[in-house]
Amino acid sequence: MKVDRGLWGEPENVPESARRIEAEGFDAAVATEVSHNPFLPLTLAAEHTTRIELMTSIVVAFARTPMTLAQIAHDLNAYSKGRFVMGLGSQIRPHIEKRFSMPWSKPASRMREFVQALHAIWDCWYDGAKLDFRGEFYQHTLMTPNFMPPDTKYGRPRVFLAAVGPGMTEVAGEVADGLIAHGFTTDRYMREVTLPALEKGIEKAGRKRSDVEIVCPVFAVVGNDEETIAQRLVATKRQIAFYGSTPAYRPVLDLHGWGDLQTELNAMSKAGKWNEMGELVTDDILEAFAVVTKPERYADEVLRRYGDMVDRVVWNDSGWDADLQREQVAKLRAG
Repeated sequence: MKVDRGLWGEPENVPESARRIEAEGFDAAVATEVSHNPFLPLTLAAEHTTRIELMTSIVVAFARTPMTLAQIAHDLNAYSKGRFVMGLGSQIRPHIEKRFSMPWSKPASRMREFVQALHAIWDCWYDGAKLDFRGEFYQHTLMTPNFMPPDTKYGRPRVFLAAVGPGMTEVAGEVADGLIAHGFTTDRYMREVTLPALEKGIEKAGRKRSDVEIVCPVFAVVGNDEETIAQRLVATKRQIAFYGSTPAYRPVLDLHGWGDLQTELNAMSKAGKWNEMGELVTDDILEAFAVVTKPERYADEVLRRYGDMVDRVVWNDSGWDADLQREQVAKLRAG
């Protein structure tokens, strides 16, 4: 199992953080599109590391065009000597239409075509194929020599796809190099919903399970003392409540019989009661979504839940004793 680490913070702190992630034995530095564009920190990380992979998890696909992302993904992969992995996500309709002012329709079908368009562009750049992509949502039919990158020796970047529902998960199995499960998931949802949908897409495309890496971020409540654990319990419950308020993620709660909670959380989010929302997350719900354990048991618990299902996990916890963290990371990698 590979173990990746989130690359957080302001750009000026990225070089030191990236060097530390590599030195601590992680397999990838992961940047996400929240308050910062994820490509700048990964470019800085590429400059200051030599081994680790550099992954977006995620960059919002529908806020851009396939040509835009094909170019920046190529540049970052070439600059990092083949270490870039582009994790794409759809986001949800309100953000695409109201925050990015971009069109939204048929997200699974659009994402399938988005990835196919990326590869059509890269077929042109890397293999000399004529660019003639004509889809329902995207059309790319013009490429002159002046716009073709010359540094193609590292080939096309890998593309991972974030998914929660079965439709998008199936698309990942069809066209992506990896599936990024949402942090708002449970091992039961992974087994009963995610994996069957992924296998359906893999079979549809005539591929093998080994063709698709599965990435799983892990919520964790881990600490050496009661005060630390209490603080992380509150923070993690609020994070679960935030995601649980989103209608698109309700099926995860429905599977466990907690669907009505989504309605309550959604109403509270609209009223701006962000802190109070976490109080609705019971300990049973917390333990379904998060690893709640002592530091020395962390790897064992992650492997118990996900070890037979996923190929890599994202370590998002902080404040660990350095030796204990190395021990737990090594145990995960060995698992």
